[in-house]
Amino acid sequence: MTIARILAEKGFNVVTTAPHRTLQEISRELLDHGIGALVVIDALHHVVGVISERDIVAAVALGGPDALQDSASRHMSVNLRMVEEHNTIDEAMEMMTSERRRHLPVLRDGRLCGLVSIGDVVKHRIETIEMEHKALRDYIAQA
Repeated sequence: MTIARILAEKGFNVVTTAPHRTLQEISRELLDHGIGALVVIDALHHVVGVISERDIVAAVALGGPDALQDSASRHMSVNLRMVEEHNTIDEAMEMMTSERRRHLPVLRDGRLCGLVSIGDVVKHRIETIEMEHKALRDYIAQA
Protein backbone atom coordinates (compact mmCIF):
# COMPACT_ATOMS: atom_id res chain seq x y z
CA MET A 1 0.00 0.00 0.00
CA THR A 2 1.30 3.47 -0.89
CA ILE A 3 1.21 6.96 0.55
CA ALA A 4 -1.18 7.90 -2.27
CA ARG A 5 -3.77 5.60 -0.66
CA ILE A 6 -3.55 7.47 2.65
CA LEU A 7 -3.92 10.83 0.90
CA ALA A 8 -6.84 9.58 -1.18
CA GLU A 9 -8.69 8.84 2.05
CA LYS A 10 -7.61 11.77 4.25
CA GLY A 11 -7.30 14.42 1.56
CA PHE A 12 -4.55 16.49 0.04
CA ASN A 13 -5.06 19.63 2.10
CA VAL A 14 -1.89 20.81 3.85
CA VAL A 15 -1.82 23.76 6.22
CA THR A 16 1.38 25.71 5.63
CA THR A 17 3.12 28.69 7.14
CA ALA A 18 6.00 31.02 6.34
CA PRO A 19 9.38 30.94 8.12
CA HIS A 20 8.89 34.46 9.58
CA ARG A 21 5.61 33.66 11.39
CA THR A 22 5.89 33.66 15.18
CA LEU A 23 5.40 30.63 17.37
CA GLN A 24 2.39 32.42 18.89
CA GLU A 25 0.78 32.74 15.44
CA ILE A 26 1.62 29.15 14.62
CA SER A 27 0.17 27.94 17.91
CA ARG A 28 -3.12 29.61 17.00
CA GLU A 29 -3.09 27.98 13.54
CA LEU A 30 -2.49 24.55 15.08
CA LEU A 31 -5.36 25.09 17.52
CA ASP A 32 -7.75 26.48 14.89
CA HIS A 33 -7.13 23.54 12.56
CA GLY A 34 -6.89 20.85 15.24
CA ILE A 35 -3.56 19.62 13.91
CA GLY A 36 -0.11 18.94 15.33
CA ALA A 37 2.23 20.44 12.72
CA LEU A 38 2.52 22.93 9.89
CA VAL A 39 4.71 22.62 6.83
CA VAL A 40 6.94 25.68 6.48
CA ILE A 41 7.32 26.90 2.91
CA ASP A 42 9.33 29.73 1.39
CA ALA A 43 8.13 32.37 -1.08
CA LEU A 44 8.67 29.93 -3.98
CA HIS A 45 6.51 27.30 -2.23
CA HIS A 46 9.47 25.02 -1.50
CA VAL A 47 9.32 23.01 1.72
CA VAL A 48 11.94 24.39 4.12
CA GLY A 49 10.82 22.73 7.34
CA VAL A 50 8.08 21.48 9.63
CA ILE A 51 7.07 23.17 12.87
CA SER A 52 5.21 21.03 15.39
CA GLU A 53 3.67 21.27 18.82
CA ARG A 54 6.76 19.52 20.14
CA ASP A 55 9.02 22.22 18.65
CA ILE A 56 6.94 24.96 20.29
CA VAL A 57 6.96 23.24 23.68
CA ALA A 58 10.76 22.84 23.48
CA ALA A 59 11.17 26.52 22.57
CA VAL A 60 9.06 27.66 25.54
CA ALA A 61 10.77 25.23 27.90
CA LEU A 62 14.19 26.58 26.93
CA GLY A 63 13.36 30.24 26.32
CA GLY A 64 10.32 30.95 28.47
CA PRO A 65 7.18 32.68 27.25
CA ASP A 66 9.22 35.20 25.23
CA ALA A 67 10.06 32.36 22.83
CA LEU A 68 6.51 32.63 21.49
CA GLN A 69 7.66 35.77 19.64
CA ASP A 70 10.45 33.85 17.87
CA SER A 71 10.05 32.99 14.21
CA ALA A 72 9.30 29.48 13.02
CA SER A 73 12.66 29.39 11.27
CA ARG A 74 14.46 29.40 14.66
CA HIS A 75 12.70 26.25 15.91
CA MET A 76 11.43 24.23 12.95
CA SER A 77 12.78 20.85 11.95
CA VAL A 78 14.94 21.21 8.86
CA ASN A 79 16.80 18.90 6.46
CA LEU A 80 13.66 16.84 6.18
CA ARG A 81 13.32 13.60 4.36
CA MET A 82 10.14 13.65 2.38
CA VAL A 83 8.13 10.95 0.72
CA GLU A 84 6.43 10.77 -2.61
CA GLU A 85 3.01 9.35 -3.33
CA HIS A 86 4.50 6.14 -4.74
CA ASN A 87 6.43 5.38 -1.55
CA THR A 88 5.02 2.55 0.52
CA ILE A 89 3.55 2.96 3.96
CA ASP A 90 6.28 0.65 5.28
CA GLU A 91 8.94 2.99 3.85
CA ALA A 92 7.28 5.96 5.55
CA MET A 93 7.09 4.06 8.85
CA GLU A 94 10.79 3.25 8.64
CA MET A 95 11.68 6.90 7.99
CA MET A 96 9.52 8.09 10.85
CA THR A 97 10.97 5.54 13.23
CA SER A 98 14.63 5.95 12.31
CA GLU A 99 14.50 9.74 12.27
CA ARG A 100 12.02 10.14 15.14
CA ARG A 101 9.70 12.28 13.04
CA ARG A 102 5.94 12.32 13.39
CA HIS A 103 5.15 14.13 10.13
CA LEU A 104 6.39 13.65 6.58
CA PRO A 105 5.66 16.09 3.76
CA VAL A 106 4.53 14.35 0.58
CA LEU A 107 5.73 15.49 -2.83
CA ARG A 108 4.33 15.03 -6.31
CA ASP A 109 6.65 16.09 -9.13
CA GLY A 110 8.76 17.96 -6.58
CA ARG A 111 5.83 19.98 -5.22
CA LEU A 112 4.10 19.66 -1.85
CA CYS A 113 0.84 17.73 -2.23
CA GLY A 114 0.16 16.32 1.22
CA LEU A 115 1.32 15.52 4.73
CA VAL A 116 1.20 12.18 6.50
CA SER A 117 1.46 11.74 10.23
CA ILE A 118 2.45 8.76 12.30
CA GLY A 119 -1.24 8.44 13.20
CA ASP A 120 -2.18 8.15 9.51
CA VAL A 121 0.44 5.47 8.94
CA VAL A 122 -0.46 3.44 12.04
CA LYS A 123 -4.18 3.63 11.20
CA HIS A 124 -3.60 2.14 7.76
CA ARG A 125 -1.22 -0.50 9.11
CA ILE A 126 -3.84 -1.61 11.65
CA GLU A 127 -6.53 -1.74 8.94
CA THR A 128 -4.27 -3.96 6.83
CA ILE A 129 -3.60 -6.32 9.73
CA GLU A 130 -7.31 -6.52 10.54
CA MET A 131 -8.16 -7.34 6.90
CA GLU A 132 -5.51 -10.08 6.84
CA HIS A 133 -6.80 -11.47 10.13
CA LYS A 134 -10.37 -11.56 8.82
CA ALA A 135 -9.26 -13.24 5.59
CA LEU A 136 -7.43 -15.94 7.57
CA ARG A 137 -10.44 -16.52 9.84
CA ASP A 138 -12.73 -16.80 6.83
CA TYR A 139 -10.31 -19.23 5.14
CA ILE A 140 -10.10 -21.40 8.24
CA ALA A 141 -13.88 -21.35 8.69
CA GLN A 142 -14.35 -22.61 5.13
CA ALA A 143 -11.81 -25.41 5.46
